[in-house]
Amino acid sequence: MPDANAAHTHAHTIKPGHRRSFLVAGGSWAMACLGGCATPVTGDTLNTQACAPFDKARQSAVTPDRALAMLREGNERFVDGKTINCDLMAQVRATATSQSPFAAIVGCIDSRVPPELVFDQQIGDIFAARIAGNFVNTDIIGSLEFATELAGAKLIVVLGHTECGAVKGAVDDARLGHLTAMLANIRPAVGKVRVDGPQSSANKRLVQAVADQNAKDAAAMLLARSDVLRQRVERGQLKIVAAMHDIATGRISWFA
Repeated sequence: MPDANAAHTHAHTIKPGHRRSFLVAGGSWAMACLGGCATPVTGDTLNTQACAPFDKARQSAVTPDRALAMLREGNERFVDGKTINCDLMAQVRATATSQSPFAAIVGCIDSRVPPELVFDQQIGDIFAARIAGNFVNTDIIGSLEFATELAGAKLIVVLGHTECGAVKGAVDDARLGHLTAMLANIRPAVGKVRVDGPQSSANKRLVQAVADQNAKDAAAMLLARSDVLRQRVERGQLKIVAAMHDIATGRISWFA
């Protein structure tokens, strides 16, 4: 493993404006990334993986627990302002004929919670299914069966977020066109939560409690409704977890 201090010193010899310093996922060393990570400054060939899209070999080597650790580490980089900077067009070319993402995220359509950014992942790293209120239905479950059983992803994260408009609508039992039917998917979580105060979206504690419950329910539903996903979990090939993104801090907390 390269010496972290040496790599850090080397990074500072690069001209300002052309330096990209970051922590490699899964490692503890710093390095500089030039030209989209095509030639790592440290010379350590392992560091090229930071920007190389996942292929079948790398995907197969990732365990479900390691996949979760990689997303945790990515969010830490995002929060700390140390995100990896890569040549995205190089990644487009590298993934043009195949993809082997290591994880799948079920998230809300909210513009403040883009999964690739908040987990600091690159093109080809994760599948992302987004729907207002991050609930799961037959279409989402089928998509996740594809992502895991057929495409090999090792982890599913149901990612809720604070101040969720869909959750607020479900709490208020809002009715508007097709939105009414959509919010019905979140209403069961409302019925499970007991929080003092107004039973409306004006009660921030209630809204957050429902958001938490909704994310947990969606994760549990994946196991309850999909034999494919449940069997993969039982064989140790897949992990399913729920998490919550704080839009005020960017930090993601994880439910056990």
